[in-house]
Amino acid sequence: MNQYETVFILTPVLSDVQMKEAADKFVNYLTENGAEIINTESWGLKALAYPIQKKGSGFYCMVEYKAEPTVIAKLELQMRRDERILRYLTVKNEKYAAAYAEKRRNQKKEA
Repeated sequence: MNQYETVFILTPVLSDVQMKEAADKFVNYLTENGAEIINTESWGLKALAYPIQKKGSGFYCMVEYKAEPTVIAKLELQMRRDERILRYLTVKNEKYAAAYAEKRRNQKKEA
């Protein structure tokens, strides 16, 4: 299993409940397909660097998980089909990136 990190931007017209629902949908999808969720973060509403679909802001969410590579293609297909997702990016973490992410999580817990 490889460690991955997916960041996605949800459309800003969603309510807080709808935003949480959309984020939970993808976390549940990962767990149903055998992924191990390490961490989830909601970064909230932030301005975009450039307009996407005529929207200037979006809700940012990040999910760290361990999964098989075949799960990633299925997850990204689900994200492409969901109209609430403006953009997404999945990155495979190498051992140094995984160590840094763990260090960042621990610092956040202490603060």
